Amino acid sequence: MLNTISQILQKETLTRTDFITLLSVRSAEATQLVLDKAYQVKTETVGRKVYLRGLIELTNICAKNCFYCGIRAANIKVERYSLSVEEVLQAADFAWKNGFGSLVIQTGEQQSRAFADMIEDLLIMIHDTTNHELSVTLSCGEQELSVYERWRKAGAGRFLLRIETSNRDLYHKIHPNDNFHSFESRIKALNDLRIAGFQVGTGVMIGLPEQSIGDLADDLIFFKTMDIDMIGMGPFIEHADTPLYAKNHMLWPAHERFRMSLLMLALARITMPDINIASSTALETLDPLGRQKGLLAGANVVMPNLTPVSSRKKYQLYNNKPHLDKDAALSAASLQKIIHDIGEVIGFNEAGSSLHFKNRVGSV
Repeated sequence: MLNTISQILQKETLTRTDFITLLSVRSAEATQLVLDKAYQVKTETVGRKVYLRGLIELTNICAKNCFYCGIRAANIKVERYSLSVEEVLQAADFAWKNGFGSLVIQTGEQQSRAFADMIEDLLIMIHDTTNHELSVTLSCGEQELSVYERWRKAGAGRFLLRIETSNRDLYHKIHPNDNFHSFESRIKALNDLRIAGFQVGTGVMIGLPEQSIGDLADDLIFFKTMDIDMIGMGPFIEHADTPLYAKNHMLWPAHERFRMSLLMLALARITMPDINIASSTALETLDPLGRQKGLLAGANVVMPNLTPVSSRKKYQLYNNKPHLDKDAALSAASLQKIIHDIGEVIGFNEAGSSLHFKNRVGSV
């Protein structure tokens, strides 16, 4: 089996059958072969530099009712909040002065004019107060193309919109089957982001109820077909106050969801060598060394949480989210130690734009 894995990893282009074979490995030795190959590819293409994206969870107000998400609109147990302008600018100032080079603004999904105006205004203020030295990624859901174009013009350079699964049938098992939760709308939004000029990111959850190895292989093909610039994905972690929690008995064990997530990160790196890949907080939820292991599996981005501690517990998409009580300085310091300990270096004061995007459009 190890010889077969080695032979597949030497191929220039991997087929769906190859992906299924590699995702089906079970032994520690075979898994490590895949991870080592990904780290080699990472080193040779994007290097051993890790980029910091300071995460601001702006608001947990959400109009959608995705069956897996802890901040879904129908969850009446959630205490809703929106950060003030001052809180956002303080977080941006911390990122700027500590050399992060980049911010991520994440929200629940809203599609109102007031919401679009708020994001646009914040982008302008962030750039004005940080001397235009911070790049900004948005993760603010599906919008009309005109809204994406406004946000791009206001200074956002990247956008993460996760598909969660590229299997249309499975998508409708984890979302309400209505026009507001449409698979086709999600695909259109990803295409609109590209039209608007963003570095486009997406991602999936790994280990969903009823998800197959073939589904994960198709997810990797989807990333390639969509010509994605960056990926943010990780293990599915259940939330007790969601409808999908009723299917917990169908889940892979937590350690298997974690291992499969590392394999997916690795295969994404092998398949698309020059993209940006995040080592997610969800990995650390299932393994204390999760983020380090994600970096060693091919990831090159981490996102220290800059959300004020007083609001952080209110933005829980899944159970047992780590670092809810660490302030920004402590979170940043622990991440720097983690990265240093595994022999990687931090790209301080660097935007860390996707090399794939640069190659695709010829400029940043």
